[in-house]
Amino acid sequence: MFRRTFLPALLLVLTAACSKEQIVRGTPVDQVIDENWPSGTDGVVVLADGTDLLTCRGLGFADREARTPSGCDTVYDIGSITKAITGTAILKLEAMGALDVDDPISAHLGPVPADKRDLTVHHLLTHTAGLPESLGDDYDPLTRDDMIAAALRAPLTTVGEYRYSNVGFSLLAAIIEKASGQDYERFLAEHLFTPAGMTATGYVLPDRDPTRVAVEYDEHGQPRGRPYEHPWAADGPYWNLRGNGGLLSTPRDLYRLHVALTGDTILDDRAKERLFTPRVDSEDSQAGYGWSLLALGDDRVAAHTGGNGWSYAAYARFLGSGRMVFLVANHGSAALEDSVVDLTSALATVEYP
Repeated sequence: MFRRTFLPALLLVLTAACSKEQIVRGTPVDQVIDENWPSGTDGVVVLADGTDLLTCRGLGFADREARTPSGCDTVYDIGSITKAITGTAILKLEAMGALDVDDPISAHLGPVPADKRDLTVHHLLTHTAGLPESLGDDYDPLTRDDMIAAALRAPLTTVGEYRYSNVGFSLLAAIIEKASGQDYERFLAEHLFTPAGMTATGYVLPDRDPTRVAVEYDEHGQPRGRPYEHPWAADGPYWNLRGNGGLLSTPRDLYRLHVALTGDTILDDRAKERLFTPRVDSEDSQAGYGWSLLALGDDRVAAHTGGNGWSYAAYARFLGSGRMVFLVANHGSAALEDSVVDLTSALATVEYP
């Protein structure tokens, strides 16, 4: 499966958000959505202001054949936004005293080859370990131990320089399991999702009505099924995807995550500051711990996107103003990818009556 990240484009053009203020100030939110959401695209738009959910609007269908409308409680594949959640989980473990981001990976994964002895959890979190982007297809039947072994065999590029790596975040998922003594998804459920009130987020643990899960469609409009209908292990996706992508969630749950991170429900102020501190220059932005970060005037944006050709999602949290924008589509929507920056920028400044 070919997966892409759209962070550079999203974060680079978000710098234009302030210039849009005069255009959208006083404009009704629905008008902003209608003017920027591409025709024929199915999905949901969420806008929150601090803890207030301002809008959660479904557009089109979650299942075109059954004519099931898209909605705030529709379950979608959120793609690489999973990395932001994995990064948050690592900072939770650090706050619990179970690890330190400066730990060498060998402290949690056991003996490693000589070229990887200096790699730390920090390197994995910031895409600076020099690991490859992937080890194969998302649906290859790869176990955790086989993934670790293959990652440790992989040659490294320059350590310390940003190089986007799904492999690094799969290793972080393995470190979460080893440091916590729990399955990756169970740790997330117990320490992040349940405290935040996120009742539908995870791989297989939530008790979901299958009709709530969006059917995905490719760029030609052909149905590709629901995410779990592709080759998965009994407890979730195989390890080319686990920890770096493939989490299922709802727009309402992503709002709930924003609320939890606005307060101290899952992380205290010190842990949040560490989570959202820029660490290294990336592609037109800076990398934090699982989040990409951008200074925007007096504000800071923490964001992530994800897409696999059958789904697309973008999540942006404005740390100063408290705004949050989440967009998701259940098909390969090049039109939405092109318009997501304008829509996110407009919603960041629109006045809500």
